Amino acid sequence: MLRRYAVALAALLAIAPSLQSQAQTADHLVDYAGSDDAPDYTPGIDAANIYSGDHGDYTYTPSGPGSPDTGFGGRVLVGHGRLTTNDLFGDRRDRWQTGSVSASRVVARGGWTGMLPDHPFDVLEYRLGVQVVSPEYIRVPAPDDRPFAGVVSLGLHTHFMRGPVEFSLGADLSATGSQTGIGSFQTAMHDLMGVVAASPSVLSNQIPNAVHPTAVVEVANTIPLGRGVLRPFAEARVGLETMVRAGVDLTFGPVGQGEFLVRDGISGQRYRVVTDAMPGFSYVLGGDFAYVDSSKLMPASRGYDVTNRSRARAGLHWQGDNKALFYGVTWLSKEFEAQPEGQFVGSMRIDLSF
Repeated sequence: MLRRYAVALAALLAIAPSLQSQAQTADHLVDYAGSDDAPDYTPGIDAANIYSGDHGDYTYTPSGPGSPDTGFGGRVLVGHGRLTTNDLFGDRRDRWQTGSVSASRVVARGGWTGMLPDHPFDVLEYRLGVQVVSPEYIRVPAPDDRPFAGVVSLGLHTHFMRGPVEFSLGADLSATGSQTGIGSFQTAMHDLMGVVAASPSVLSNQIPNAVHPTAVVEVANTIPLGRGVLRPFAEARVGLETMVRAGVDLTFGPVGQGEFLVRDGISGQRYRVVTDAMPGFSYVLGGDFAYVDSSKLMPASRGYDVTNRSRARAGLHWQGDNKALFYGVTWLSKEFEAQPEGQFVGSMRIDLSF
């Protein structure tokens, strides 16, 4: 029963930011645009000019005396998204990659046209990430298990295209240690729900206070396949964790076509940020492999031997008239030599507009 309460709380994290009225959303858009009038949505994007799909889309065109020359350097807010990932949605074992939240706000110069611009910095993504990793047993862990770590990241990323190739370039500042308050917060929540919390010795041995600058680059190519999309990608990270990764995502269905999605760093699931209310379902499959050089979350100075990593994922997008849902599950291979096995985590997002 207590585990069910924990699942309900994690689900609340997935849904709470989206419980807003359409009028409130419009007010936010006006605030960022610096306009006295709500932005207009006008149809007219040729389906051949968006990422893929056979349906129409919209052009987000800000209007009013203050747009688009005010706000974010002439940019306007075009969308926001988030994804909650937790092993409670997966194998329910509360270990290793135990939970994370990713949130993005995207602004664009001239609004969103259904495809990425040719120039960097015309589209900017402000990214917030919270991550909790822990040993398998948080009261008395095995001596060679990974240490507890809480991570809070703030980042700025730009997205653009050159020909058919999509680029994402950015940097994050990732804070670790007790300064983040994540260990104390998790303990309080576990105590509230009657769930076993991390012992004082586990928290005292957590990854120490530090701020880790991290650079992230992703290159991808979206290839239409009938009613589906194949998207191979390559990624490099240097900082909190240093690795190179290559993989592919496959999407079938109308939801997400012509939209803007960004990748969650833990699960690899892509979540919707600039959305089109095209009703229906989309099914996603994906996987990737990473060569890992080092990790500040498992420092070699403590004797940890990091391993290369694989991820395999599947998910479902559903879009209704005023509601949307995403659920995905990801298998994560082991991340260090002493880790006995991989794990399953689930990712969830719920949107309600009324």
